Amino acid sequence: MGENRAKKEGALAEPKRGNRGFIEAPCLYVRVGDPGATALTLERAARRAQELDVRNVVVASTSGRTGLLAAEMFPGRNLVVVTHSTGFTGPDVQELQPEYRKKLEEAGIRILTCQHAFGGVGRAVRKRLATYELEEIMAYTLRIFGEGTKVAVEIALMAADAGLISTGEPCLSIGGTGEGADTALLLRPANAQTFFDLRVVEILVKPRLE
Repeated sequence: MGENRAKKEGALAEPKRGNRGFIEAPCLYVRVGDPGATALTLERAARRAQELDVRNVVVASTSGRTGLLAAEMFPGRNLVVVTHSTGFTGPDVQELQPEYRKKLEEAGIRILTCQHAFGGVGRAVRKRLATYELEEIMAYTLRIFGEGTKVAVEIALMAADAGLISTGEPCLSIGGTGEGADTALLLRPANAQTFFDLRVVEILVKPRLE
């Protein structure tokens, strides 16, 4: 393996392998809406970040509460908190609560608010013309793994497009279903325009869908 490639993939190297060379990375299954799911998800992701020395972490947070919990769990890492776009629930409405924003900013956490990678103008077409555009079809496809998987993939694209994480480094991306977190993925991120280069390396936490 060349030196450059080794550096790029170094954080994903797993020293402990099974007898046949397989890597064991257990997935934790949680229940949608379980009040304890957020803490379990963040703890599992933080442990994996430490094991693999993953520097970049992206977490979805609507009110800011999950983002603040993540700030406590990922000290010293490049944590990006991704909010809903302004206007998501109504004209000019931003759901990130001022008290959480203040605490996140005081902790030096970067906050990203921008157009959703799987929404935006395509969503306007759907609302006005009652027809789905490509990005929303992609979103529904990802939702077969759960809403949190769609969110985790989407926010990784958004953070990469904003230049807050590098596509040359792995990242942990954390999403949820409604409130809190219930999904954690280890990703090789990509920009939205190179979406098909994104790779889901490990599924650390996801809801057990029934």
